[in-house]
Amino acid sequence: MFSFSIKKSGNKTLARIGILKTAHGEIETPVFMPVGTQATVKAMLPEELKALGVQIILSNTYHLYLRPGHKRIKNLGGLHKFMNWDGPILTDSGGYQIFSLADLRIRIDDEGVEFQSHIDGGNRHFLTPELTVEIQEALGSDIMMVLDECISYPAEKRIAKNAMERSILWATRCLAARTTKNALFGIVQGGMFSDLRREYIERLQEIDSMAENNKFDGYAIGGLSVGEPVPLMYEMVDVCATSLLQNKPRYLMGVGTPENILECIDRGIDMFDCVLPTRNARNGYLFTSKGDINIRNAQFSDDEGPIDDTCNCDTCRKYSRAYLRHLAISHEILSSRLNTLHNLHFYLNLLKRARLAISQDNFSEFKKEFLEKRKYYSAKIVN
Repeated sequence: MFSFSIKKSGNKTLARIGILKTAHGEIETPVFMPVGTQATVKAMLPEELKALGVQIILSNTYHLYLRPGHKRIKNLGGLHKFMNWDGPILTDSGGYQIFSLADLRIRIDDEGVEFQSHIDGGNRHFLTPELTVEIQEALGSDIMMVLDECISYPAEKRIAKNAMERSILWATRCLAARTTKNALFGIVQGGMFSDLRREYIERLQEIDSMAENNKFDGYAIGGLSVGEPVPLMYEMVDVCATSLLQNKPRYLMGVGTPENILECIDRGIDMFDCVLPTRNARNGYLFTSKGDINIRNAQFSDDEGPIDDTCNCDTCRKYSRAYLRHLAISHEILSSRLNTLHNLHFYLNLLKRARLAISQDNFSEFKKEFLEKRKYYSAKIVN
């Protein structure tokens, strides 16, 4: 059971509000997905995520395949039961790990990718498109991703072309391997080359048009936020978003900052994930409406105020900057929990406000005001 419908299109913007229907609940888009790589959003209970308004969580096929194993999770009732999360789950296929863990990669060819485990460095594994679908079906993912080859930046066009051809081949095999009604998204690659991105989209949509029933349920834009300049990233998002079908969800993988997210909502993106709010929280970097701060800085030693005086999360309502600094420099576990709660609330509230602005036909004004305020205060903050 999966469907997507557009509830509201923006005024003077490509931003839109949509409804994703899955077997584990409905999702209002645009949406931010907290990253729960290993079946947990670090430092957070599932009940706390629900209270924050999290609609969907992202987990990772590669990591769960290595530990504890997809067959074990299936035998224990599936990923939802295993992690005590009854909402929707999207699983990445492991394609990004082909890029990010390149030092452990032994070989990559059209058949798949062979790699050493990052856990012990000893055991060898061979990941194929068919295996990634098998793993994700065993996990019971609401939304599965095809296996793709993500390349670094910069890359020559011939390298981008080769990765594109391989990714198309793998996407076709993933589609053929699907045996359940779990949603499956295609992933657009093509490096930083507009013509390759457009060609890729045309060929993915051709695969769709030739299939009677087994079609891609949505499209993701991959291979961005890999070191390229931000304007180039936006250029590639523009190319993809304007070429993709309007009636299917668009997911921008691994992006990004609050500024990135608003800019890409404006370009018609529906779904986002990024480790920034959780990873930054564990390192003391906190998002606020007036720019970002490093709570470890000595300037907060005697600060009785909240992280953000416009925020109503539990951390801001109950704890001072001085106390949060103390926890951070003392390496207390509570530091990660309280900081993560705040950063996730900031992201989720940003998306909630964005949806409201789209519904009220003032998204462009909302985006401008938010970005200008953050830029103004960021220039004043000493990190």
